[in-house]
Amino acid sequence: MAQWNQLQQLETRYLEQLYHLYSDSFPMELRQFLAPWIESQDWAYAANKESHATLVFHNLLGEIDQQYSRFLQENNVLYQHNLRRIKQHLQSKYLEKPMEIARIVARCLWEEQRLLQTATTAAQDGTASHPSGTVVTEKQQILEHNLQDIRKRVQDMEQKMKMLENLQDDFDFNYKTLKSQGGLLSAMDFVQKNLTDDELADWKRRQQIACIGGPPNICLDRLETWITSLAESQLQIRQQIKKLEELQQKVSYKGDPIIQHRPALEEKIVDLFRNLMKSAFVVERQPCMPMHPDRPLVIKTGVQFTNKVRLLVKFPELNYQLKIKVIIDKSRKFNILGTNTKVMNMEESNNGSLSAEFKHLTLREQRCGNGGRTNSDASLIVTEELHLITFETEVYHQGLKIDLETHSLPVVVISNICQMPNAWASILWYNMLTNHPKNVNFFTKPPVGTWDQVAEVLSWQFSSTTKRGLTIEQLTTLAEKLLGPCVNYSGCQITWAKFCKENMAGKGFSFWVWLDNIIDLVKKYILALWNEGYILGFISKERERAILSPKPPGTFLLRFSESSKEGGITFTWVEKDISGKRTSVEPYTKQQLNSMSFAEIIMGYKIMDATNILVSPLVYLFPEIPKEDAFGKYCRPEAAPEAELGDPCSSKSIRKFNILSWKLWDELTVEDLEVPPQ
Repeated sequence: MAQWNQLQQLETRYLEQLYHLYSDSFPMELRQFLAPWIESQDWAYAANKESHATLVFHNLLGEIDQQYSRFLQENNVLYQHNLRRIKQHLQSKYLEKPMEIARIVARCLWEEQRLLQTATTAAQDGTASHPSGTVVTEKQQILEHNLQDIRKRVQDMEQKMKMLENLQDDFDFNYKTLKSQGGLLSAMDFVQKNLTDDELADWKRRQQIACIGGPPNICLDRLETWITSLAESQLQIRQQIKKLEELQQKVSYKGDPIIQHRPALEEKIVDLFRNLMKSAFVVERQPCMPMHPDRPLVIKTGVQFTNKVRLLVKFPELNYQLKIKVIIDKSRKFNILGTNTKVMNMEESNNGSLSAEFKHLTLREQRCGNGGRTNSDASLIVTEELHLITFETEVYHQGLKIDLETHSLPVVVISNICQMPNAWASILWYNMLTNHPKNVNFFTKPPVGTWDQVAEVLSWQFSSTTKRGLTIEQLTTLAEKLLGPCVNYSGCQITWAKFCKENMAGKGFSFWVWLDNIIDLVKKYILALWNEGYILGFISKERERAILSPKPPGTFLLRFSESSKEGGITFTWVEKDISGKRTSVEPYTKQQLNSMSFAEIIMGYKIMDATNILVSPLVYLFPEIPKEDAFGKYCRPEAAPEAELGDPCSSKSIRKFNILSWKLWDELTVEDLEVPPQ
């Protein structure tokens, strides 16, 4: 039985000792959620070796993300909230000190073992064990409780108003009623700040992260229920305050507290309701072109894009009453074509929310003397210019007029699809580094990012569109290309120019242009192989040499080309002779993969040996998977398994090599290879 399960069976007196072992430094909730994985790690070793501690710590964060996804599928909001809070705490405290958390966990596990040993010894004397559970108070449970309390107090106030209506001239009644009202408004203000400043702000940040490939955002239904409940309570209190005015008009006297305090109370409740309505008007789905669903917030002129707004105050009487208008900022002049006004309703949404979805919007740039720009910063290129799409409406409800306005996250507007990679880089950089909703001047002085931030976002670019993110080893290889050799990349700073604008050392293109083309290559041509885990992809030459050296002849691996700007993939194999040389081929690019799948290229690949006989140098995919098992299922039945030398169509899969010392293709020259004319 796992150690944690054994601990749950102990008596209460031992469980109390167990509770004292855990604190915010290493929460018991995390111990509970990840018990099997935590017990499988060598924390004592990690506590004394920093490199291993760093690896274990990053694996811990990965396990937290996986557990979060499971809770997301189970719709367990409380556990999602706790895990997110725990992860943020661990990152802020231990990212630079992974050995410290390793020591804490190792100590806790040791104390648990000691506690089990003590309990076992006592059990031999007849001590019985009783399982016990822990009760954890959650922030959202408190919020739910506060909302219930407000609803109860509002109903209680309604009853008091009816019971004491005929005692209006009683000073004590007036004074106590107004005092109770003031306390209730303070409670409402507190709950409203929790909803808008914490819960809603947290949802908006998660929406930002989801836009750039991070974990999917949770729906707004729970927030809508809370906010609607609070708005209903506020309107009910406003009616009660109006009732006080009616009572005061019947009978009043000098020093009547109703006359003194009622106007201030009414003003405060109206302000609370106005602010709640303004906060509740949100962009539920950010602008996105349907043809590029994985790259929202980039809009091409002349191409339709969609977005959706929602009011989280779900009043049936507002159905078909709010007309939404869409406009865009004026740093460059655009005409919004299509249906740019729409009425919010509850019928179009599957969940009955009060919303408006714009499906057929198009931007057309108004040309002027400076190429379409009016007030934009001349130092910024088009893909660094940020724009806001604004949604406006007016609410008329119970005698109140409220102007509502909300904005999309900043978008980049392009005129040619070739601008998409740099535009998407701008969206990544902005949403990675700031949660400011309207900072359109962000790129006039873009802040630096850390490698830890960049690494997470780069992995999301793969995991959001495939079944695999990037491993720590793959990320380390990318860090070396971006920052150069380093022992520990954690905390290293990366400038915007380094990420997207400056050419890599010895190359004629930037890091992002190279990586974005590889992402495109994976999605369009080798997705199945990437999902299977067959492609090592990003691997240094030293690492390639190290893992292939002990392997038998015919072992090969798949990696991305470092020299191809357009994105290329190649393979390196161990030669079938006593020398064990390693050989790579010219990278295959999208152009070649358009006419033949990469799996078919590998299955039919032949070279001419020293005796002029066609042989396949590829036998085992690293580490030791037979080539046929890995790639056979991805070949078309009609594809020829053997390519003949005389067949003109076989030129993509036949290379003739001189016997030469091992060099990667990126290092080979024309003199090193004999390649037949293509």
